[in-house]
Amino acid sequence: ARKSLTVTPERLGPYRVERKLGEGGMGAVFEAVQEPIGRRVAVKILHAKYAQEPQITARFFNEARAVNLIDHPGVVRIFDFGDLPDKTVYILMEFLDGETLFSRLAAIREGRAPRITLMQAARFTQQIASIMSRAHEKGVVHRDIKPDNIILVKDPGMPGGERLKLLDFGLAKFLDSAERRTTATASCPSPKSTTNGVPSGTSSSPSTMQPLRDRLRMVAS
Repeated sequence: ARKSLTVTPERLGPYRVERKLGEGGMGAVFEAVQEPIGRRVAVKILHAKYAQEPQITARFFNEARAVNLIDHPGVVRIFDFGDLPDKTVYILMEFLDGETLFSRLAAIREGRAPRITLMQAARFTQQIASIMSRAHEKGVVHRDIKPDNIILVKDPGMPGGERLKLLDFGLAKFLDSAERRTTATASCPSPKSTTNGVPSGTSSSPSTMQPLRDRLRMVAS
């Protein structure tokens, strides 16, 4: 097994760290409890070997900036970020009790979960589109959307009872005004500027479109 690069801390200020939730190449995420009110939170800690690198810590903290700029219910909330006297660099965010879309799809492939219906797929697509629309309106491009960065949580107020939450804006790009105008123009082409029914600004290559087609066939079967 890969050796952990982050030692599980016992405390982070007023928060008691309970357990490690996951670990990646840049850092680890822990579940913690805010005492004495008992609020559960998630704490992302940057690996110590990266905490002294200004460019890496700036990218790490950019996640907090991006999330709060977007301010959308489909984006994980971030409450605080900073560094401690021992040089621990952290982000404090909401604890999401759910499963990643990657885990859900793996369970479907292995027969441990029912297939996603066409209606569910449409709802998930609408939710992601809403998040992306808000992010791009605010000049934020995620650049790392994948099933591992999407968590499904129970939400009785949503159609179907589930809400998607988009995570990990560490690679996000912030667009200036000129770039935002260019992005908006490319996203909303004139009906005349199409080739074989494909809007300009998108690829009509079969190899480009095939992964999306394959995923839609799988979830709707």
